[in-house]
Amino acid sequence: MTNSTSATEPSAGFPNSGLATAVPNQFFSRVLPQIESAEELIVSLYFFFAQHLKRRAPRFVTKRELAADATLARSLSRLAPGEGALERGLDLAVWRGTLLRARAGSSSREEELYAVNTSANRKALEELTPSYLRLEESLPPAGNANAPGIFALYEQNIRPVTPLIADELKEAEQRYPQDWVRDAFREAVSLNKLNWRYIESILRRWEAEGRQDEKSRTDPQVEWLERRYREGKRQLASGRDP
Repeated sequence: MTNSTSATEPSAGFPNSGLATAVPNQFFSRVLPQIESAEELIVSLYFFFAQHLKRRAPRFVTKRELAADATLARSLSRLAPGEGALERGLDLAVWRGTLLRARAGSSSREEELYAVNTSANRKALEELTPSYLRLEESLPPAGNANAPGIFALYEQNIRPVTPLIADELKEAEQRYPQDWVRDAFREAVSLNKLNWRYIESILRRWEAEGRQDEKSRTDPQVEWLERRYREGKRQLASGRDP
């Protein structure tokens, strides 16, 4: 039997008091449900481990260091085979906002630096001498701070997102307008009914009946016709003549 089979053998488990790597809770509740490629998942998770080993401030890791990491290379070769897997994983992690990327060095030799995307790391990178480092600004826009996405609204007002609820939130985000989602959360908070089922019922009611504030801007004749249409549908469904 060759040694190549040992890599596929089950693990013996973990020691009770072994070293551990800290990963932000938001990575699992907000970022992980959106990841679609193996290379992004591998690079993102492994980066938390790799940067934890660095004893420098900020705790950045260079692309050369990642490319020379045998464990990372082996993982990518198994789950995301092909050339450019590391580059694709890094690009996606930067695009999604998991990592920050900066360029360091001179024009003759430039180094890519990566760090976990936190406000402290961003500030630390920006405070380095400009001739030494240039922070790359090709990150996706954070969006309007006054209009957070459905995942942020859920975590701010209810509890951390779990895998069970993540699919429902994603479906609602695609199904309803952003201002509906935001206003539904606001209504639930005002009534102290902080649960997703209540918020979902608000959205479903607005979808079926329309919003009162939108009705006030509707032409009265159009509103009458729409009301007659809904009444006719209900009567047909109940087996009566309209």
